[in-house]
Amino acid sequence: MDRQKPPNDWIKIAPPSGKIERIEAYFSGHGYEPHRHDTYAIGRTLSGVQSFNYRGSKRHSLPGNIMVLHPDEIHDGEAGTLDGFQYRMIYLEPALIQKILGGRPLPFIVGGITTDPRLFAATEPLLTAVENSFEILEEEDALYDFAQTLATVGGQNFHRRTFDYKAAEIARQYRQYIDSAFSQNITLDELSLISGRDRWSLSRDFRALFGTSPYRYVTMRRLEYSRRLMGMGLSLSNVAVESGFSDQSHMTRQFIKTLGISPGRWLKIINKGSA
Repeated sequence: MDRQKPPNDWIKIAPPSGKIERIEAYFSGHGYEPHRHDTYAIGRTLSGVQSFNYRGSKRHSLPGNIMVLHPDEIHDGEAGTLDGFQYRMIYLEPALIQKILGGRPLPFIVGGITTDPRLFAATEPLLTAVENSFEILEEEDALYDFAQTLATVGGQNFHRRTFDYKAAEIARQYRQYIDSAFSQNITLDELSLISGRDRWSLSRDFRALFGTSPYRYVTMRRLEYSRRLMGMGLSLSNVAVESGFSDQSHMTRQFIKTLGISPGRWLKIINKGSA
């Protein structure tokens, strides 16, 4: 498929809410390079055929299909036909899902696409138009219903290492430290000293609770911050330094690797979506 960057692609981002990130987007051809999130990516195809590689196979999501991409799973995205595709997506921290489920393993949807009407109904309140906002209680109720439905439909088929709540609390403290110091050169040894837990146990507990590695979590926080700075009009070189990357090329590599799109292209389609 032609990988030229068509000028009519766009992404709209919903206003910040309590616990989720929401987008709506359209791509007329190639959308994203292979990348992975440290969150669940839950979406619905609105029009066209949304094609992506996921866990060794090519998947094709049709209008009305629900996509449930597990944290840390590599995927890409492109139009399956010449008509392009439009979709909505939400991103949920795995720790939130696990907290709602009382510490049970993270649910997994085989193949990443489902037509199960229970998940369609459970995602309906969350996959609303990006212009719509949530009341706090409304969002929390919808998230609770979704997590329970996801566990039922997924059957808890994908098991990751369990963890005890003492270890989970240490991992949460670890995350809080990262959130406040992501622009610094954080190491496992440093965090091991802070937490009093050996670094490999700390890394294992972090993965069990948050569904991704500590380093990828740091990278995601840096990328979130870089997008905010880019939206404020800072130059890409200054954004890279302020966000904790070694230079602009380092930020660009991580942007493409993690989000599947370059910073420059992200700015163009964001500006188009908000026009």
